[in-house]
Amino acid sequence: MKAATVKQIKEELVERPPKELVELCLKLAKFKKENKELLTYLLYESIDEANFIKELKIEIDEQFEHVNRKNYYFIKKGVRKILANIKKHIRYSKNRETEVEMLIYFCISLQNFSPSFRLNIMLTNLYRRQVMMIKKKVAGLHEDLQYDYQEILESL
Repeated sequence: MKAATVKQIKEELVERPPKELVELCLKLAKFKKENKELLTYLLYESIDEANFIKELKIEIDEQFEHVNRKNYYFIKKGVRKILANIKKHIRYSKNRETEVEMLIYFCISLQNFSPSFRLNIMLTNLYRRQVMMIKKKVAGLHEDLQYDYQEILESL
């Protein structure tokens, strides 16, 4: 079965009555966990972006606490999982400021993580890639925000 294009889906959704759209959204939410998370963000959390960031930071802290620290193999797996989760939430938000804020928080949390990520090449490279990505994203923000984030970037 070939999937329809976004344009075709949009045209079809415009023609549907509101009650049927609600049913389609509920079916979509039941189908996959990510769809449900996206709908939750759009309905509840997009209204207050600052609270969304705050809750996500708390979740990141909890995830770092639960990382298996037996050896660097497990640490790498845990850190990559945390980063994937952050990127998923960034995709939901599509807000550059939120993206920069979350990536900076990830880098700071990784710096404070024990044992040090600097003892592992893969984790060091992951950290450097995130810092480079933050620099690119900050360049696209408003000048006042660029100045604020630039100070934080220098500490990274």
